[in-house]
Formats: sequence, C-alpha cells, structure tokens
Amino acid sequence: MDRKVYVGDLKIEFDEKQAINEVLESGRISEWKKVRDFEKLFSEYIGRKFCVLVNSGTSALIAGLYALLLDDRFPAIKKGAKVITSPITYIATVNAIVHAGLEPVFVDIDPLDFSIQCDSVEKLLQNATPGEYCMVLPVHLMGYPCDMDRLNALADQYGLVVFEDAAQAHGTLYKEKNLGCCSLLADFSFYIAHNIQAGEMGAVVTDDPMLYRMMKKLKANGRMCDCQICTRMSSVCSHEDPDPEQDRDPRFLHDVIGFNFKTTEFCAALGLAQLKKAEENIRIRQRNVKMLSERLLRYDEDLQLPLFSSDISYLAYPLILKKGSTVKRKALRKFLERNGVECRPMFGCIPTQQPAYGYLKEKYAGNLINAEYVGEHGFYIGCHQYVSLEDIDYIAQVFDAFFGVKNEPLKG
Repeated sequence: MDRKVYVGDLKIEFDEKQAINEVLESGRISEWKKVRDFEKLFSEYIGRKFCVLVNSGTSALIAGLYALLLDDRFPAIKKGAKVITSPITYIATVNAIVHAGLEPVFVDIDPLDFSIQCDSVEKLLQNATPGEYCMVLPVHLMGYPCDMDRLNALADQYGLVVFEDAAQAHGTLYKEKNLGCCSLLADFSFYIAHNIQAGEMGAVVTDDPMLYRMMKKLKANGRMCDCQICTRMSSVCSHEDPDPEQDRDPRFLHDVIGFNFKTTEFCAALGLAQLKKAEENIRIRQRNVKMLSERLLRYDEDLQLPLFSSDISYLAYPLILKKGSTVKRKALRKFLERNGVECRPMFGCIPTQQPAYGYLKEKYAGNLINAEYVGEHGFYIGCHQYVSLEDIDYIAQVFDAFFGVKNEPLKG
C-alpha cells in the first residue's frame, strides 16, 4: 500500500486560491491590506490589542527581544543579561536570544509536557545575584502550555519580563485564555506544519503600545514612521520631519538600527484563509491525537503517548521511548519512514546535543536529565487536519508491523 502521511501539510483549496488571486489582482505584493487585516484579526483571535506581522517566527522573536532592549522602561534587559528558557525547543528560540546579545540559561523540563520546570526556575532565581536575570522565555512546545501563573508570579517576585514562545501553540487554552495572553509579549510562527499555516510568516502580539510601535519600526529597518498610512506606501504621512527645513520623508528616515522583517501579501492571504478554519482544524487535530493514542495504547510499555486535553492545540503527535524499552529510536524512525509515515526526532537538548552550542556542553552535561532523555529518545509524527481516519488506520498498521502484532505486507 503506497501512502505518505506527512508531519505537516497544506492543501491549497478554493479559499486559499481565491485569497492569492485577490493579491495578484490588486497588483500589490509587498505589505498592504492583507497584512493589516491579518494583524487585526489575529490579535483579536489571541485576545491582544496589537499584532506585528513579520516574515518568520524567528524574526518575531528577534523583533520582540530588540524592542525590549531598546525600551528604557526595562533597564535590566541589556546586552549580556541572562534569559531563562527551555533546552528542548526548535533552535530558533535560542538563536534569537544569542543574536540579541543576551545569554540563554537553561533549566530542565517536565518529561510529560515538555514545559520548563518552575521549581528549577525558582531555585535558579533564589541563588542568583540581584539583576543577574532579566527575562524568562517559556516555550509552549507541541502546543502544551507552561505553568504561566507560577512563572508570572516568579517574574513579579524577581523583577523579570515574561516573553512567551507560542510559535507552536496557536489556539491552546490556558485557564480559558489563549496562550499568548499570559505575558508582556508573545511570538507565533505560521510555518507549514503549524496550527495556522502560511508557509513562512511570524507574528508578535502584545498589549503594550510602545513595544508595538518599536517592533513596527524594527521590522522595517528602523524606519522613523510607523503609521498605517506610510506602511501602505501613501504619499501622505502623519509624522513630521524632525528638521522641517530639510526636504525629507519620514518613510526613509531611520532613528533605530533595524531589520528587513517585512512579510508579503501572499503569506498574509494564506494566513487569513487558514485563520477562518483554525477552530475546526484544532478539533480535527485533537480527534487525531485521541484516535492515535487509542490505537497505540497497546505499546505503552515502550512508548510514552502524548497527554490529551481538549484545551490543547496540537502541533504534532510526540512519542518518547520509555526507559527500559529495548526499541531503538533510529530503527523505529527508519521503519516508519520506509513505510510512508514521515517523522522527526525531537529537537535535541540544545546545550548538550546541538553542535552549534557545543561550547555549553561541559557546563550543562548531566544537569538537564529530562531534556537530554527526550532529545535522545523522542520523536513525532503528524496529527494535522489533513491526516484522515484512513491515515490513522494505516499509521497503526505500520506500528503493528514494527512491533510484530500483525504481519502486514510493509517495507520492513
């Protein structure tokens, strides 16, 4: 049986084609109405006042961190200051911290939901010198929420800013609120496998107008003008030239050193089409997680199955080989791939298992026991809205064949 079940997928259906055609007919490919519409609707969806759309989730992280660095309301956030974060995450989280000139500091994770351990955060802060840490950046990996109430309480106690990495958690509820509402600011990614998809696009949400304006400047190379009119390339600007004797245009004056993080109308158009389907897609992902776990429960001596909750918007279906299992991850992953079930290893414990951060290995070796175990023994398969009931049956057959329950004609 030839079948391919992808980790992530995007079907270009009528709504997506119509949205792209509208962009083509408008003659405007760079940021314009679709970008503004998505920013408005996504901020409303999450429950925040402001949204800044950028070209990737990585750019969203960098824009948010630089906005904090440039804001004199947060004097503790300065070059060299320490940021507490997760060792199990896509490497972009930590790359952004380093690119911003900040120092990542890692604490271990809960092995069941991959959230950073609040007890470890508290212990770190209790033993710190005043002002040593400036921020906690929790990662809601695979859609699972961190304990934001406790992290916010610790941040308040020790004077830290909280910046949520919600790149993989669009639509996850935390105490009846969307993740992304539980901190000063939060980033999201709309990469192909994510819960709301646009190919390549990211966003930062916040209720803080000063951070919002600074991030709009930063995404456009530090442009002095951040008004809606100018971002639509109008000849009219509401900003005054600081030197009215000169013939200058605030759209081409730059008062901070920024980046080119602007996105396109095409990505925003795809995002708008997907946003309309978000709640339905989340429900399908939840159904798929529940059904996969029902079918794979017979292997729970070997496999740690994902926790299920109707509040979680699942990025993927994560599996961890349990301690004592004789199954090797590489062998299982190769078998799945050969039989059309695409899978990925977990991202790896960044300071001990990612070569780019090898300079941290000695410092953290043996201190992040759960993260190192998950990084070595964890992997995930797809549970997205395009995974059908027939696909779930097929995935179960492939696992059955690997574990020898059934003698299916697969490519073992």
